Amino acid sequence: MRDMSGAQRRNLVVVTVLALVAALALVLAFTRGDGDGARPGTGANRTPAASTAAGTSVGTASMSGRGDTASARPTWVPARMRTVAAGDLPAEARETLALIAAGGPFPYSRDGIVFGNREKLLPGRPDGYYREYTVRTPGSADRGARRIVTGRNTERFYSDDHYASFAAVLP
Repeated sequence: MRDMSGAQRRNLVVVTVLALVAALALVLAFTRGDGDGARPGTGANRTPAASTAAGTSVGTASMSGRGDTASARPTWVPARMRTVAAGDLPAEARETLALIAAGGPFPYSRDGIVFGNREKLLPGRPDGYYREYTVRTPGSADRGARRIVTGRNTERFYSDDHYASFAAVLP
């Protein structure tokens, strides 16, 4: 490590922290039950996996819908907004959620900045209410188009198209 530059050491620390956070998130995902002792996603209390009209998973394709019942939707989710279970998000989005829960460190300098909601797709709130975080896009030379936006009251939203659409992220 002596031969590494400061930037290389910092990158190594960030990668190590991300790997640890991802491992912790996986452990938590597989140890968290849903009331019947089964693995997450298999119990009677769990809503069905998010899917599009074509039947593909939200995590692997676009987010075009989910058959939630009205009673399963938290009150903060707009009536016409799609929902996705956190476990059904792409791995990179789950890593970002784990970093947010841990309070960082974040790999991008713009992570945690105020999200202005100029598109007006999220519920109207006072300025500064929402924060945005980058979801790494493999193969992208820049930040890519994927983001997590959080609200002050634990609301979480996922966009895979740079704010053209959102899905509410459910626990």
